[in-house]
Amino acid sequence: MEIITWNNKYAKDFKILNLQWLEEFFWVESYDEEVLGHPEKIIIRPGGNILFLKEGDEILGCLAFLKISEGVFELTKMAILKEQRGKQWGNYLLKEGIDFARSHSWRKLILYSNRKLENAIHLYRKYGFIEIAIEESNPYTRGDIKMELNLS
Repeated sequence: MEIITWNNKYAKDFKILNLQWLEEFFWVESYDEEVLGHPEKIIIRPGGNILFLKEGDEILGCLAFLKISEGVFELTKMAILKEQRGKQWGNYLLKEGIDFARSHSWRKLILYSNRKLENAIHLYRKYGFIEIAIEESNPYTRGDIKMELNLS
């Protein structure tokens, strides 16, 4: 098991993992289509990154960091392959993602989620994320909770 960073050859895996998750729990919004269709342009070039959980030749999960401002990133597009869920890979990926953010001296991570995802909210709280006020113009219509983690 290893964590690897963005490589364009995994763009298809990134898209498939997230579409699978979105279609199972919610719906695919136009903003999702834009991000998943152009991760290099929207996430990587502006200073973000995408981490992948890889075992052998298989990508089991991913999570992205979208740069909001200097030292502040949105943790987004976290997904685990459906048949790999329940094996604590999300826990592992989130921990590694937070370690990655700290190793780059980022100040803060934010995320948007939905309260119906009780397991995810519990996991975020476990790692120190706290709920903060969500703006009306948040990027996701399904988003009804915003959380942050101060890294410094």
